Amino acid sequence: MTPETAKEELARRADAIEGGYELMLGYAAQGLASDQGAANSSQLRDHLRRFDAALTDLAKTYRSCAEALGVQGLDALDGYLKVLEADATATQAVLRLVLAQPGISSQMIDNINASIHVRALLTDVFVVDEILKNAK
Repeated sequence: MTPETAKEELARRADAIEGGYELMLGYAAQGLASDQGAANSSQLRDHLRRFDAALTDLAKTYRSCAEALGVQGLDALDGYLKVLEADATATQAVLRLVLAQPGISSQMIDNINASIHVRALLTDVFVVDEILKNAK
């Protein structure tokens, strides 16, 4: 992986994670009983799927990007990436559970937004992104 492709991959995943979370905040505020028949139903599910996909192998991707960008302290980063992987796994579990439902209510999404796992994941991503942005 080159530094340029590393930066592109980081941006793509960060956009999917942040975009999914931002859409969830807006959807939660709508007070909908279900996404079935809602104007933004496909948009919600699309963002949740992108969010989920961005979490797949996220820690491994960050490690590869860190190597490509010449980040110092990779041993310390590896320890933190274990935490990130656990939070990503927990977040994926809830996203997949919600996506499997025939209808997604605003309350369901609001509960995801409040999830300690999702909040921890966002913090993990922000910390690692900042470290990787400051490399080279």
